[in-house]
Parts: sequence; C-alpha cells; structure tokens
Amino acid sequence: MAAAFAILLLPPRERFGGQRVPEATARWLGRGDHDSGDGDRLHDWLDILPRGWPAAAITRQRDAGDAAGATWLRADPVYIQPDINGARLLSHGDALGLTADDAAAFMPALRPLFGDIGMPIDAPVPTRWYLRAPPGAKLPAMAAPDQAVGMDLFDHLPEGSEGRRWRALLSEAQVALHNHPRNAQRQAAGLAPVNSLWFWGAGTLPGHVTANVSHALSDDDTVVAFFAAGGAHVDSLPDRRAGAGPTFDGRTLIDLRHARDLALLDRDWLSPLLADMAAGRLAGFTLDFADGHRVCVARSHRWRFWRRPWSAPGVAAPAVSEDAL
Repeated sequence: MAAAFAILLLPPRERFGGQRVPEATARWLGRGDHDSGDGDRLHDWLDILPRGWPAAAITRQRDAGDAAGATWLRADPVYIQPDINGARLLSHGDALGLTADDAAAFMPALRPLFGDIGMPIDAPVPTRWYLRAPPGAKLPAMAAPDQAVGMDLFDHLPEGSEGRRWRALLSEAQVALHNHPRNAQRQAAGLAPVNSLWFWGAGTLPGHVTANVSHALSDDDTVVAFFAAGGAHVDSLPDRRAGAGPTFDGRTLIDLRHARDLALLDRDWLSPLLADMAAGRLAGFTLDFADGHRVCVARSHRWRFWRRPWSAPGVAAPAVSEDAL
C-alpha cells in the first residue's frame, strides 16, 4: 500500500493578508520545499482531454447521466441585488435553499423562452439548471458564480454582437422570474428570491478524465464531478468542528479554497495533519495555493532545523540560513 499523503487546495496567499500560523506550524512550513508555478494547482491533479474545464457537461453527466453527444451550459438560479452602480451577485447554490418544488415551479416560466431558440432548459438538481445547446452554438464565457459573489453582474456579461443576444435573453429571464408568484412565496418565508440566471461552464463532455489522487474531499459540485469522472472516491468536506476527519489512504485531495481564516485553517487542518505525520499515519502533505505557490512537507524535513519559520503565506518563501551553507 502506498504511503498516505494529503494535498490541500488553498486560495491565493493574498487572501490571508497578514495573518500568521502558530510557531510550531511555522517551523514545519519553513522546513518544507517551496516552489512557485503559474495558475491554479488544481489542474495538476486532474488530466482532462481535450484540455479545458467544461463544468456544465461534467456536472450534467453526474446529475443526469445524459451529457454525451451534446453541448451544455449551466443557467444556475441566483439572487442579485440592484444598487446604484449595477446589480451584485449575492447568493447562489445551496445558500438559496432551493427545493425540487421551487425548481419545478420556475421551469414553466423559463421553458418557452429558451425552448423557442432551440436550447431547452431543465433542473435535474434544484440548484443546478442546464441549457442543452444545438451543435455549433456560440455560448457565453462567464466565471463560475462562486468566483463572482459580491461582484457586479454586468462586469461578467458577454460582450459583442453575440453577447447582445445573451444579454437580451437574460433580461427576459429576469422579467419572468421577477414576476413569478413563487418568489413572493419565498420572500414571505424569509428566503431570497430567484431573480436572475448565471450562464457559465459551457462545453462538451471530455473524452478522457483521470484523477491523480485516490480520494477527493470538496463541497464544490464541479470539483466533485471531475474527480468522480476521473475514478477517485469523492466525499464532501468533513465537519471538523464536530471532530470528523478523513481517513487517509493513498493520495487524498482536500479542497479548502474557501478558507479565509488562517487560525481556523491551522486548528482544523494544518496542526492535525502535522500530528498525523508525527504519528506515522501520514507521510507528508502539500499546500497548493491558487496563485501557484506550493509547499511540500514530509516527515524527513524535521531534520532541517536551520530553516527559517514560515508563518505568513503572504510573505516570500523562507531562505536557507547561512549556517547551513
């Protein structure tokens, strides 16, 4: 059996600002191997052919099993709030608290709009809505909604003559949703209305997906779908507050790109991983930051006592002291 190893996917280092980890963790991180790359390290752990990130097709296959042979676009339900400068994306996905009854209520108002242009819409999962596009359709490129929360919707709308068509469709969808009685019911119950759609993830099902890990833990439905398609065992993130933790077997990838509090990250993950490593349950772990920086820590690094501690991810990687030269 291969030695157990953990990979932590983390946000860009700048997200942690001037926060620092405790001294014991800082010593270990300073003794690790540091290197920098370009872009999100997530793609180092997945082999996707043809290259790309067709989120809609891969999640459609996991949700409904019928993605092959078609082009897909996510048209996810979202809540946007108009303000003096535009309209900001405030809520999407599980945060909306959508049920299957909600999705079923909204669909009849949207089906004629998209069906008339040859892109039927449906909702196999309450929070994941899909458009099935005809071959050769020019589909918009937009960021995933979790990357755009708090940002202006209009900064993400497709531009140009083809984009004008999608902007018009979105406006019509917003009118249909704004006037929908289901939203009045949701607001009366203290829930956010579904007043817009978010187009993203266009593409076709990849011909080949291989996961370079044996186990992946994530609350991101797209990440889960890709790793499952690649043959990895997938789970949601464990509730560390309740004391739940993963059982490491082979390579385990842990998606923590939502992390913003370095103290919580250390309490729930870094310190426990170091304890597992000290006890021999783990050979080592890697921190993969979304800005491309990587830190690899192994049990053998405990002898690198001359290395400087690395307590703040926002600073440069530690250098070897002159005493070691």
